[in-house]
Amino acid sequence: MRYGETGYNLEIDLATGNIERVETDPKLLETHLGGLGTSVKIHWDRVPPEVKPFDPENLLIFSSGLLNATPAFSANRTVISFVSPQSELLAYPMMGGFWSAELKHAGYDKVIFSNKSPDWVYVWIHDDKVELRDATHLVGKGALETQDLIREELEDPRAQVAAIGPAGENRVFVASIEQSRSSSSRLGGGAVMGDKKIKAVAVRGTKDVHIHDGPAFMELMQEITEYINYRNENPIPDVMTILSGIGSPQEMVHTDEKWHTENFSWGNARERRKGFWTDEIDESWSQSQTDAIQRLISCYNCPQHCGALISHENVPRYMMKCFSKLTYAMAAYVDNLDFGFQIAQKASEYGVDAFSFPQILAYGVELKEAGILTDEDFEGCPEDKEGRFYWLMDRVVHREGKVGNLLADGTYWAGKALGPEAESLAHNNIKKHEQLPIKLGMLDPLYFLMYATNEKISITQIEGNWPQAAFPKMEQRERFVEDWPQLPDESWKEWLLEWELRGEKAIPYYPTPQIAAQIVDWMEMLHNIDDALCLCAGMASFCLKPPYHIHNYPRLVTALTGLELDEKSLQKIVNRSRNLHRAFNNLRGMSRKDENPPKDHWKRRFPELEEELLSTYYEFKGWNHDGIPTKERLHELDLDYVADELIKRGLLKDGED
Repeated sequence: MRYGETGYNLEIDLATGNIERVETDPKLLETHLGGLGTSVKIHWDRVPPEVKPFDPENLLIFSSGLLNATPAFSANRTVISFVSPQSELLAYPMMGGFWSAELKHAGYDKVIFSNKSPDWVYVWIHDDKVELRDATHLVGKGALETQDLIREELEDPRAQVAAIGPAGENRVFVASIEQSRSSSSRLGGGAVMGDKKIKAVAVRGTKDVHIHDGPAFMELMQEITEYINYRNENPIPDVMTILSGIGSPQEMVHTDEKWHTENFSWGNARERRKGFWTDEIDESWSQSQTDAIQRLISCYNCPQHCGALISHENVPRYMMKCFSKLTYAMAAYVDNLDFGFQIAQKASEYGVDAFSFPQILAYGVELKEAGILTDEDFEGCPEDKEGRFYWLMDRVVHREGKVGNLLADGTYWAGKALGPEAESLAHNNIKKHEQLPIKLGMLDPLYFLMYATNEKISITQIEGNWPQAAFPKMEQRERFVEDWPQLPDESWKEWLLEWELRGEKAIPYYPTPQIAAQIVDWMEMLHNIDDALCLCAGMASFCLKPPYHIHNYPRLVTALTGLELDEKSLQKIVNRSRNLHRAFNNLRGMSRKDENPPKDHWKRRFPELEEELLSTYYEFKGWNHDGIPTKERLHELDLDYVADELIKRGLLKDGED
């Protein structure tokens, strides 16, 4: 009997229609755990670096993780992995909701799609019954509408459906995969799904998931329950509201958006509007949110309420995802939050990434204002800000006309197509991917490393357990470190106590490169654990002082699987997967040259310090000057076969350290 995992993947060859239930190697649990870890291994084994995003050989993998469908709170993430059309690297955007638990109950750990279907299909997985069904009647339908139509067709309201909208059908590079209460959004999974002509994947399961030591597991969950209750009753003082509790984060719960609206940038990540959050804005935006939210909702087996069911005027009901309540209004320079609630519904139906897509629309506006795109290109476009965004959205989603077709590839590729001036306006990318619209004052060493080096290429999947800024007063620092059991080492408290807003131990020179490398590696490791377990980062790696942490992860995995783990052995497993992912992207051309945040990300940059930060971090990780894992490091992680491939392809020299 397998514990935690089902022990089976579902392999679907779309070209032939062949469907196969394949037993997996139990040793993969010991080497890569599950979730993202085992998905990366599959991509390494089966997707050569020559494969392009829209080649038939590009795999699309829907993966559950070890903790899915167990009593573990907030274990509800689905990891979807593929070679991204936007970055051309291995991407893994996640979604919450109920889909991953349903897949485990159906008896599968992953669904692996290969090749392309000749006709539009949707997949119906109901325990041992798996079908490819005709989806031609669903083409052109919205992602949310498609979910409802499929549930009606299946006569099963409990079926969980992940679907694409028109953006995915038209291979828009930032097309998302929408699913009930969540979305797999970043880096174009919806485009790959559309390229393979999969309109949706529906799943319903009724099988059991087995736990090795149920009493020990539930004892741990009782400890975690008590901590969740404690944190809910005792928010962290001296930090911004959405960081004071636990959640992913709870944007729908809180209405105070002073920090985001004044520190994040408006338009095409161009301008901070200091002083924006007046009493009038506070009142009107809070009222808009209160009026729009019908009720707060949760994902599978989660005690928090990070999402919201939106019922706004005449807009069809939908679930709003976190920060998307702000992205469209801020990108369009619309000061009325009602616009945000209205346009986000249409965006969800279209199936687009709510972080990248608003910036792409704002970029289109800038191209018009700069004269790079003409009045003729914008013929029929309304003059008002709101109408202009709706007009652009429709054209980009459908790749309609010059404007729509260019912007559908994202700001990086559109800039490349239009020339140097347009490239200079596409200023907020890392590895060809739009970042959060943050433009700040002084280089931050922690955030420099997180932005530059993580394989997620998205800051929200690497930041977390370390405070975002120094506390101004010593008593605040002392209060924060007083109760901080999640730290890997008690000595780290001194780093926070010494960290100042001004002076010698302030950014950019503190935390020092050596300290910064350790902190970033720790936070990155926590995210990689979550991504293997498919645990919501809002309960673990993303938030301050979470219920799940390095000191209880190993006990939880041991009770679940029977695999004897301690902190050191768990870290080795996820570091193995992390370095395998790194090497996969190295083979696709990624190296040090790509690991640089946008030039205008911080007003004051320190090139020499940034080079020192990168070099120090690389050395700490066991990577060479180009950011490639060394043969020695790969040997330590039992990845000698990876070193052999890197040497064979000329990326490593034998014996190089």
